[in-house]
Amino acid sequence: MNLVRKIPGPILIFLGAVCLSFGGTIVKSFEGANLWQILFWRQFFFSIIVALYLLFSYKKNFFKSFYNSGLPGFIAGLFLSVGFAAYVFAMYTTTVANTNFIITTEVIFLALFGYFFLKEKINLVTFISIVLGMSGVLLIVGNSLSIQSSEQFIGNIVAFIMPISFAVLIMIVRRYPSVDMVPAQFTAGVAAAFIGFLIAGKLSISFHDLFLALLAGFFQIGFGFILITIGSQTTPAAVVGVLMLTESVFGPFWAWLFINEVVPTIVLIGGGTIIFSILLQSFYGKKSI
Repeated sequence: MNLVRKIPGPILIFLGAVCLSFGGTIVKSFEGANLWQILFWRQFFFSIIVALYLLFSYKKNFFKSFYNSGLPGFIAGLFLSVGFAAYVFAMYTTTVANTNFIITTEVIFLALFGYFFLKEKINLVTFISIVLGMSGVLLIVGNSLSIQSSEQFIGNIVAFIMPISFAVLIMIVRRYPSVDMVPAQFTAGVAAAFIGFLIAGKLSISFHDLFLALLAGFFQIGFGFILITIGSQTTPAAVVGVLMLTESVFGPFWAWLFINEVVPTIVLIGGGTIIFSILLQSFYGKKSI
């Protein structure tokens, strides 16, 4: 792990975002597992990799790390678990592009939550960014009303839970900056797996699907979240926000390349508008967040 920490933070965040970008393609590639089985096994393997990371990092203080994170870490973990469940649901029911672009609105929710809960001012650039971002969202959701099924439309709506849960997580981090959020990720993984366990009915899936779940849990979100967590410690927040856009850019590309999912032009326009609004916020609206 010391070797990983020697790698520049921006590179770690980029690599982590690339890992996360495979999420939609992996979920769409399951053959027989239902979405709740996918959720259980994905989060089961994710919890294992986070537990190994905590054991390696804290050694004898493994359990103490959860105690030190306290109630803020526990609550953050619960919110993140709901976000994990929403992510799988959205990827399972709507398109990869729609889900990825909607997830990028987390920056918008961060600005809004910061204004309402932390009394942080929203300057003109941030306000313009919010208007542009929501315009892009309306294009994507409006497109789902016109050409997609009701299930896909619901998937788009559920996708908003992920950026909202992430924004809540960041609000907790800002309120309690000394709290290590890696134990919260373990809590989130276990809680989300429990949600999948309760609804799935049965947990037995094919070897093919089990391998995909392992790939998603270990590689896609396991390494993805760990690399981003480490990289964020030495990378300016604005740079983190821009680099995280890698997930939204590569996600639809992998879906097109590996599962032949074509993105409608109106969705690309909406996604491009959202990304532009976030770039605007990252470079010119830093004081508002």
